[in-house]
Amino acid sequence: MGRRKQKGLSENGSSDGTTTMSVDGQSESVAMVEGGNEAVLSTAGDSELTSADYYFDSYAHFDYPFFPDDLERNINLSLVHPSQEMIKDSVRTKTYQNAILQNQFLFKDKIVLDVGAGTGILSLFAAQAGAKHVYAVECSSMADTAKEIVNANGFSGVITVLKGKVEDIDLPTKHVDVIVSEWMGYFLLFENMLKTVLYARDKWLVPNGIVLPDKTSLYLTAIEDADYKSEKIDFWNNVYGFDMSCIRKQAMREPLVDTVDSNQLVTHSYLLKTMDISKMGSGDASFSAPFKLVATKNDFVHALVAYFDVSFSKCHKPTGFSTGPKSRATHWKQTVMYLEDVITICEGEAITGTLSVSPNASNPRDLDVTVQYSFTGKRSRCSRTQHFRMR
Repeated sequence: MGRRKQKGLSENGSSDGTTTMSVDGQSESVAMVEGGNEAVLSTAGDSELTSADYYFDSYAHFDYPFFPDDLERNINLSLVHPSQEMIKDSVRTKTYQNAILQNQFLFKDKIVLDVGAGTGILSLFAAQAGAKHVYAVECSSMADTAKEIVNANGFSGVITVLKGKVEDIDLPTKHVDVIVSEWMGYFLLFENMLKTVLYARDKWLVPNGIVLPDKTSLYLTAIEDADYKSEKIDFWNNVYGFDMSCIRKQAMREPLVDTVDSNQLVTHSYLLKTMDISKMGSGDASFSAPFKLVATKNDFVHALVAYFDVSFSKCHKPTGFSTGPKSRATHWKQTVMYLEDVITICEGEAITGTLSVSPNASNPRDLDVTVQYSFTGKRSRCSRTQHFRMR
């Protein structure tokens, strides 16, 4: 199907699933797939590692693109700036721009806090909308660049860039009226930046203050994906005559962040979880939710796919965007979880189960996902529990 994974860093400089080569000498090359232009490295003790352990290890994931005959192309891939991908995501950036500039009544003469400001683009929108002052908090070195951008655009008197973690900084004000943030990660919750937004809300936001965006919804659906599952997963069963199925087991546990063609959809989407950022508690990011995926046609199911919608419900005209397969593509793409079973499903039949999500115990920025699913149909039946990890 020609699909390929595109990973990078989020604008706030945190890991969204991309990892780079280990710097402690613990990584070793396993195999290179010439036909698929992929290289794979295995890390000693991989099952215990999190994104924090190998933040600089781009090759640790099993579908990192590598071009053995084109060193320059590999270097260029590694130099793509993370913020560029975020800002060039017009669905994401234009929605935020419209939500802010078309609703100046929410910002006029207000104190605004931008959590995970990155380049400061949301802070600039807020300043344009008439904010009295904007505090842009960014923990990465991008904060230094954001200061330059603010000065270059003549907003140094309105926007103050603060370098550091939200949990550690001293904000030069007791309260803020509005919090803006682009906190969403892959699978909505990967990176767990939501916890930081909720911390800022509880510490600084005035009663009846505004959080933008304020609502998100997580969905699940199922797809046919025989060709790509074979290319990514089943390949390891026989690598030039050698059994490398141990790598297959690891690859099965790692969800694929990728763009799914709407023609691959086999079932209706099911709403797993809705979050109201203005009211929820930090513990609500861990949950178990039942699902029922009803087939829309006779087909085969190879994977479950998660995506999310984002809403700005406090705007004069509510707005938002979807990261689903039927919507315009975003840098979040969709999250694909391959099933051990190939389900032969008929129209009207349903896959039922429960999906559980929680931050990883070793690194809360990583995400552990457990899927229990069952199916009994005319032509197949199965029942299984699978564990996935996003890091």
